[in-house]
Amino acid sequence: MGYNWQLNDWPRFHYRLREVEPLLFRFSEKAGHVSGLLKGLPKETQNDAIIDLMVSEAIKTSEIEGEYLSRQDIVSSIRNQLGLGQQQVNDLRAQGAAALMVDVRNTFHEALTEEKLFSWHRMIMKGSKGITVGDWRSHEEPMLVISGALGKEKIHFEAPPSSNVPKEMAGFINWFNETGPGGKKEIKKPVVRAAVAHLYFETIHPFEDGNGRIGRALSEKALSQYLKRPVLLSLSQAIEANKREYYDALQKAQRSNEVTSWIAYFLSMAMQAQEQAERLIDFTLKKTRFFDRYTPLLNERQLKVVRRMLEEGPKGFEGGMSARKYTALSRTSKATATRDLQDLAEKRVFLSTGGGRSTKYSLNLNDSGEW
Repeated sequence: MGYNWQLNDWPRFHYRLREVEPLLFRFSEKAGHVSGLLKGLPKETQNDAIIDLMVSEAIKTSEIEGEYLSRQDIVSSIRNQLGLGQQQVNDLRAQGAAALMVDVRNTFHEALTEEKLFSWHRMIMKGSKGITVGDWRSHEEPMLVISGALGKEKIHFEAPPSSNVPKEMAGFINWFNETGPGGKKEIKKPVVRAAVAHLYFETIHPFEDGNGRIGRALSEKALSQYLKRPVLLSLSQAIEANKREYYDALQKAQRSNEVTSWIAYFLSMAMQAQEQAERLIDFTLKKTRFFDRYTPLLNERQLKVVRRMLEEGPKGFEGGMSARKYTALSRTSKATATRDLQDLAEKRVFLSTGGGRSTKYSLNLNDSGEW
């Protein structure tokens, strides 16, 4: 059995929407709910929630590809891109990931072009060496998706040859623009278009590297165009939570141009992303209220550590806060760190577990006043 791009009906994707109608309805309902939650926040808190979502997407889309970027570098890079900060970031990968997140949000309404895709590729490949950047792959050897040890590799997928890529991508770009809102071949269901766009792009695999990150950005662009605003979710966070399921669904979909099961998977994953966005918005509101109540009660060292913990998002600091970590973050003595931690616990800013040297602390976000 060949791959989808080798079949006679390529790239005429077909699907049965009746099987996924309940999921489509639930997604639209959830998207409206998340948008309403965000609109109900004060303007500054809205901005914080949007930045948190962008940070999550930038980190997770890189982790899926095996790149682990500093959260602090991503936060600083995104704030720099938005004109909200002037922090020095030396990691070119973090700079590029942030630039992509901001550009996708700022240009979602524009038609897709070859140059836009090349621009995105230059962003995410910032600092990369030994590969073609900002242009289609052109090497003669096959583009293979493989796994397994050397000599025992398993081929999961073979993309179209490089010589086909310019023609295939011209067709993809035309398809993307014609199926958008008001296009000649408009796909009325935004999540369906986002799902097919991702599969279509990943199948062509037009770049030497970075295809996954750009494919997910295209799905975000497709969703945003229908909403007429940047979509409020992190697809990559939902995918990264179960990468095996993602790759299995993608591999199965690349064997046929009947893609109902792929759309069902994508919808389910997008629902998870909406639910995660809802939790992140709730966390951002709690974080704002937390600062409103406790900032006057904390010294500069304590505020610095609390801010650093909150930057980790809803899951918090891995392993909790300890005296050793506090000493390193605040650059103070062990005795001062111990006094600060005890004070934070007495004020119920921190909750403690364990005892002695094994004491760990977590933020008490659910006990900051009126909620």
